[in-house]
Amino acid sequence: MTPTLRTERLLLEPYVPADEDDFVALFQDTGVSRWMGDGPSSEPEDRALFGRVFTKVYAQDLFAVWAVRRDGLLIGHAEIKRTDVVDGHEIVYALAPSAWGCGLGTELAQAVVAHGFGALGLTEVHATVAAANEASLALLHRIGFEHMRDIEEDDGSTTRVLTRRR
Repeated sequence: MTPTLRTERLLLEPYVPADEDDFVALFQDTGVSRWMGDGPSSEPEDRALFGRVFTKVYAQDLFAVWAVRRDGLLIGHAEIKRTDVVDGHEIVYALAPSAWGCGLGTELAQAVVAHGFGALGLTEVHATVAAANEASLALLHRIGFEHMRDIEEDDGSTTRVLTRRR
């Protein structure tokens, strides 16, 4: 079950059905979605993704997925999940552009990493980040992640694999 986490300014908690429109708005923002998964999706695809959070991820307790709130408003998304790309657990995080530039990304990533090391008992946590996503790469380096290797994608782009050890 996805636990509730608190930081100084953020509340990470499981999504509720009423979050659907805010979730879709976050994922429809191309400034956010360009760095998520395979990039921007259609609105119906994002609504289906939101539905799968409940019908698959939460229902089968597959991994932790959080709605990220500040002052009661949904401003982001976070996950920690097993992935074969790194043969370990990967953190995923996204914030709405209105929340950029004030340290919330760092606070969010640190909370998810701490959950991995604490509650999940992991000895290392990974992140896969597009090489062009300089802001996220800088954030991860600041909180102790180290570049391990690069993956050449089918479209010619590069994904960086970073790891933080306990």
